[in-house]
Amino acid sequence: MTLQIETPAVLVDLDIVRRNIRAFQAYADKHGLRVRPHIKTHKLPQMAELQLEAGAIGITCQKVTEAEAMVDGSDRIKDVLITYNVLGAEKLARLERLNERVVLSVVADNTTIIDGLSAHFAQASKPLAVLVECNTGADRCGVATPAGAADLARRIAGAPGLRFGGLMTYPPVDGAARVQSFMNEAKRLIEADGLEVATITSGGTPSMMHAADAPVATEYRPGTYIYNDRSLVARDVASWENCALTVLATVVSVPAMNRAVIDAGSKVLTSDLLGLTGYGHVLGRDDIRIDQLSEEHGRLVSDEAIDLVVGQQVRIVPNHACVVTNMVDAVHILEGGTPKEKWTVAARGRVL
Repeated sequence: MTLQIETPAVLVDLDIVRRNIRAFQAYADKHGLRVRPHIKTHKLPQMAELQLEAGAIGITCQKVTEAEAMVDGSDRIKDVLITYNVLGAEKLARLERLNERVVLSVVADNTTIIDGLSAHFAQASKPLAVLVECNTGADRCGVATPAGAADLARRIAGAPGLRFGGLMTYPPVDGAARVQSFMNEAKRLIEADGLEVATITSGGTPSMMHAADAPVATEYRPGTYIYNDRSLVARDVASWENCALTVLATVVSVPAMNRAVIDAGSKVLTSDLLGLTGYGHVLGRDDIRIDQLSEEHGRLVSDEAIDLVVGQQVRIVPNHACVVTNMVDAVHILEGGTPKEKWTVAARGRVL
């Protein structure tokens, strides 16, 4: 079916979105786990509202301006966790204003961040909740040991303008056992100091249906699950039928029997590979590979006749949906397979 939409365009099937949201919320409810979805995947207040309606307790954001865009876009977003070390006077001022509007928490994994937050919030009218970020194996940010987490918890609890909010981690795929071990020990050490560990928050879509394997965690922060993408299908976490976001592209050239070119390149499909070969999956055409991207061109190849014509539309599941969202001003919303409206991507480009 040809859609009357100018291409390249990003499509989001709302029926699939709702199904994806409900599936994880049901799992979390069954296991007594609070859901705090990461909005980096969709960057849309309307999508966050659907997640909240299903039972999410709040949202996760990565940057301060991203959180501002989400709160500005919906009066139903009342609880926000920012999972990124915040530095700099302007960011701290914005953080203080946001803290007056919603229930806000941030993270820290070093004393420089904690001392900077305290120096600012010591003069604020409302204290800021700070969680200690812990490295449970992903080797990004986070303190390396439970003892290190306890040290920072004490530092936060004694810092003017701050209150200790708990522990946070972004574990590796299938890292539930490490989360359980690390967080249990960190919790024991912190409670021995007389501090309450009110929240232990973990996350990651690839392992979300094993989140209950780390029962020490009180909440979970999946992101990509709302849309899914080719990387998750490759991990057997999702199927093509669960992929809500697709890129609609038009064939603009068929210069050889086995080769075609579409009007979606790296500016739409993203050059992220995530361990995969090629740059997306053409729905209904398992024989086609997207083997090359330039900024505005995507090259499609097949071992046989490619059987495409100029002007024909194709729909592509990208390797990484989160990046695609951030490259367009708006997404086209489908219901019942029919385009209904366009939603402006409110938090696009909010990287401060």
